[in-house]
Amino acid sequence: MTKYPVLRLKPGKEKSLERRHPWVFSGALTEEIRKTEEGTIVEINDINGRYLGTGYVQHGSIAVRIISFEKRDIDTLFWKDTIGKAFQLRQRLGYTDSATTNCYRLMHGEGDGVPGLIIDYYAGTAVIQCHTSGIYLHLDTIAEALKSVLGKELKAIYDKSKETLHGAVSEAQNGLIWGEAADGLVMENGFKFHVDWVSGQKTGFFLDQRDNRALLGRYSKSKSVLNTFAYTGGFSVYALANGALKVDSVDVSKNAIETLRKNMELNSNGAQNFESYAEDTFQFFKRDNTLYDIVILDPPAFAKNISARHNAIMGYKRLNMEGMKKVSPGGLLFTFSCSQVVDAETFQQTVYSAALESGRDVKILHRLTQPADHPVSIYHPEGEYLKGLVLYVD
Repeated sequence: MTKYPVLRLKPGKEKSLERRHPWVFSGALTEEIRKTEEGTIVEINDINGRYLGTGYVQHGSIAVRIISFEKRDIDTLFWKDTIGKAFQLRQRLGYTDSATTNCYRLMHGEGDGVPGLIIDYYAGTAVIQCHTSGIYLHLDTIAEALKSVLGKELKAIYDKSKETLHGAVSEAQNGLIWGEAADGLVMENGFKFHVDWVSGQKTGFFLDQRDNRALLGRYSKSKSVLNTFAYTGGFSVYALANGALKVDSVDVSKNAIETLRKNMELNSNGAQNFESYAEDTFQFFKRDNTLYDIVILDPPAFAKNISARHNAIMGYKRLNMEGMKKVSPGGLLFTFSCSQVVDAETFQQTVYSAALESGRDVKILHRLTQPADHPVSIYHPEGEYLKGLVLYVD
């Protein structure tokens, strides 16, 4: 077995690892952490030398991220085992052999036991995002493990880590690392979508809204729908295909709007009752006084870290106040936050404040979260990043 460097915890700092939380904060470690190169695989022991976990070093407030609570080599077999377990879960969930869905999240960071690693599968192409240098340094081995686990179903592997990496490997470049490039056409719940993992946001598509898009479809028949922060039109496609009378979509990105129009045409069966606007959502609210039966607010994360939390809360409050003004009496508001540092209780309280100031009668119909292929480790509740509410606004 490989002998990894050992870092020791200060006395009394072992409790979180005993509870299997995968983060070790810098203040919990002895001075040895300052001498350890970023990305190094290390073992964490308590002050008395008792083994607690194996992880990798990342300079910052979270100094070590644990990827195994058992002593083992972090080698090809480790990655095959870890990715294999994640794949088996998706098999059990029915994603890997679905006749109507051929895209899903295969690895979801802490939820699948590997902080910093995201892998999304798009109809034969695996798109990898490494969020830390400790994961990026294992990219080649991860790719080999993917080929072993997915076998003939895997046609290509694309690395899209440039935007998510910092520090020692900030020179990383996105690109195809194995196989032949695919056309990016995928299917979700029977609907077709163009996915651009090269220049699109995140890995190219927001798979985490799959179930929530389907819920919207249930309410859309004979309704007018406004989809803001629409990106490439996931919610818009579901609304139109389920019989919405009118669907308007707003996103500040012209490239996203171009892809949205393609997606709408792919699934419209000739229907033309949809419009799209490459425009800032708040500007659209200001200039347009149309009311809608259903309004969707699905903004990007307003806060990436705890220091931005207050401003994010104020932003969500303003957005929801403006969004409620666009809802016809007796209509619905689908509102979301993907800011991890804004928890579900705080988000609901923020929406409550917006409702109070709006003077409308508002009821909660659904509380929404991410789908099952974005699992949350019970030992890492911070992984439940997506919060949503469906509100009845009278």
